[in-house]
Amino acid sequence: MNQRLGIEHDFEARIFGQGRNFFHIENWNRLHTLLRRMLKLSLLYRPGQRAARRIEIRRNEFRLEHLPEAFEGYTLLHISDLHLDMAPDLPDALIRAIAQAGHYDACVLTGDFRVRTFGPYRSAIDAFARVRPSIDKPVFAILGNHDTIRMAPEIEDLGVRMLLNEAHEIRRDGASIFLAGVDDPHYYRADNIEKAADPIPAGSVSILLSHSPELYRHAAYADFDIMLSGHTHGGQICLPGGIPLTLNARCPRAFGRGYWRYHRMQGYTSAGSGVSIMDVRLNCPPEITVHRLSRLPAQ
Repeated sequence: MNQRLGIEHDFEARIFGQGRNFFHIENWNRLHTLLRRMLKLSLLYRPGQRAARRIEIRRNEFRLEHLPEAFEGYTLLHISDLHLDMAPDLPDALIRAIAQAGHYDACVLTGDFRVRTFGPYRSAIDAFARVRPSIDKPVFAILGNHDTIRMAPEIEDLGVRMLLNEAHEIRRDGASIFLAGVDDPHYYRADNIEKAADPIPAGSVSILLSHSPELYRHAAYADFDIMLSGHTHGGQICLPGGIPLTLNARCPRAFGRGYWRYHRMQGYTSAGSGVSIMDVRLNCPPEITVHRLSRLPAQ
C-alpha cells in the first residue's frame, strides 16, 4: 500500500510521461473543456448523454476443456469503468441494468470507480454505496488508473473483496476455480502478476482481473485461462460502425473491446458502464456483461 501511495503522490496528475502511455488525456482538464464545447456546437452532446444512460446487457461464453464439472454454467457479472460520480443519475442507470442482467453467481468489478484521477473521492464511494445493494451475490474488485489506494478499505467495507495482486479460491461442490486480480497496470504500473498467480495450483482454472488489457502477454505466459479487463471504454466516442478514435491502451485494437484470444488464453474487454472526460457516448453503447463458463469436450 505504501508503494502505491508513494507513486500516487509523485505522479497522479501528470499529463505526459509515467505509465504505459506517454500522453494521458484523462489528466488534461483544459482539453476536456475544449472537447465538450466542440460536441455542444455540433449538437451531439445531448444525444450522447442519453446514449450514455442506455446500458446494454452483453452475454459471452468462455469454453474451457479443463473446467470442473461443478462449474458448468457458472456465471460472472462483469462491470467496469463505473465512473459513478460523473453525474448524479449514473448510479440509477447502472442499478436498472443490473436488475435486467438475470442470473449470475458472482460479480467482478474491473476498476475505475471515480471519474477524476486525483483529488477527493468521497462522491464516488457514496455513489457506489447506492449501487452495492443491487448486487446480491459475492463481489470481487480491483482498482483502475482513476482510483486511489485510499478507496480500497472503504470499498471493502461495502462488502467487496478487493484483489490487489492476490488470488481467491472459489469452491463449489468440492471443486475449485481461482480468481486473481492485479493493481492498476496502465498508469500506476502497480501490477504484480507473479504474486497474484503464485498461490494458484498448476492445472487449475484461473481468471485474471486486470483493469487494462495491456497485460495480455504477461497474463498468457503466466498460464491464466481467462482475462477480464476494461479501461478502454471501447473508445467511448466512435465513428459510425463503432470504430474507436482512440482506445488509450497499448494493445492490439482487436483487444480493445469484446471477446478476444491470445494463444490459449481467452479475454474480454468491457466497453464499460460509465463515461470519462465527457458525459457522452457516441456509437459505443455502455455495457455490463454476463460471462458463462462451460466445459469444452476433450478432443
